[in-house]
Amino acid sequence: MAFPDQRLSLTGLTDWQWFRTQLLNWYAVHGRDLPWRRTRDPYAILVSEFMLQQTQVATVIPYYHRWLERWPTLADCAQAQRQDIFKLWEGLGYYRRAAYLHQTCQIIMREYGGQIPQDVAVLTRLPGIGRTTAGGILSHGFNLPTPILDGNVQRVLSRVLALTTPPRRNQKVLWDYAQQLLDPVQPGRFNQALLDLGATVCLPQNPQCGRCPWQERCRGAQTHQQQNLPVREPAKAIPHYIIGVGVIWNAQGQVLIDQRPSTGLLANLWEFPGGKVEPGESVPDAIRREIAEELGLTVRVGEHLITVNHRYTHMRVTLVVHHAFYQGGTPQLRGCQAYAWVEVADLGRYPFPRANHRIIRALQQSQPPLWSGELTGAGGQSGR
Repeated sequence: MAFPDQRLSLTGLTDWQWFRTQLLNWYAVHGRDLPWRRTRDPYAILVSEFMLQQTQVATVIPYYHRWLERWPTLADCAQAQRQDIFKLWEGLGYYRRAAYLHQTCQIIMREYGGQIPQDVAVLTRLPGIGRTTAGGILSHGFNLPTPILDGNVQRVLSRVLALTTPPRRNQKVLWDYAQQLLDPVQPGRFNQALLDLGATVCLPQNPQCGRCPWQERCRGAQTHQQQNLPVREPAKAIPHYIIGVGVIWNAQGQVLIDQRPSTGLLANLWEFPGGKVEPGESVPDAIRREIAEELGLTVRVGEHLITVNHRYTHMRVTLVVHHAFYQGGTPQLRGCQAYAWVEVADLGRYPFPRANHRIIRALQQSQPPLWSGELTGAGGQSGR
């Protein structure tokens, strides 16, 4: 789809002090009471900024509290074990953020004496920190005049400016306006107010314009375009994959789990082995093939345990899970970085992707299947 070039007249939109005053007065009455707003500890704010990337506030709050109880300082986080980091993050999604947060704390301890750098260019070179995350840390943690431009802010500015092209095509314009709008005296408070305006008033659907402090100078509202802004690009079709998953039992009543590679989707998390079902292939055949290819094991596929539907941002998956029984072979690390034979009661010690949680609950709520295999190897050794 072709979009016209955006040509902006600044008339009526350069009275920055009016926008700042109106927003900060509104925020004093309507701002949300959030735990990371009760502190000026830059480390605590760093943690919140990582957790809030693409995640709702209500989801983040309990994780934020648990994290700071477990690792109250940046040094504590830097010294933590990677598996403990992932276990605490379990269920929050976008697990790469956990690895990046851990790595960033380690780098800050090693290269910056444990002090978070107060420079956007330096911060954005650290793992997982983009310009908006850096802006949130510096404005809120250090009261430095650094703007932010997350999805909420992009939506607010797109409506205020009545931009007729999608935000992705207007990044320079939006960043310029975010910088000019920013209150130079209270930048952290202003950014938090702007986030709240987008989260509670300038909603994606049915914006509450009557409650907006900027309504009288919002171009979108004045031209009755707010419902159609920001302009969206055509949505891409989301692929759907059928995944065959095997819960492999050995004669000792343990199940086999493996750890995903250290890069890519769901890096470093543990899972039950399996893979995509190819065209014309049955689920049991796919399970046998995937386990042979990735782990070098032969298994007998048994009864169906559970089917789990799950959606990621870029795809949908249906996990069709069967019991399977170890028959032969020594586990090989072909498509994973470690494996372990685990008692069902101990599965909770390992960090799993959210889609696997229902598999674990199904195992915990059902009786173990009767052994149905021909044990030819030890089958009980850990590959960690």
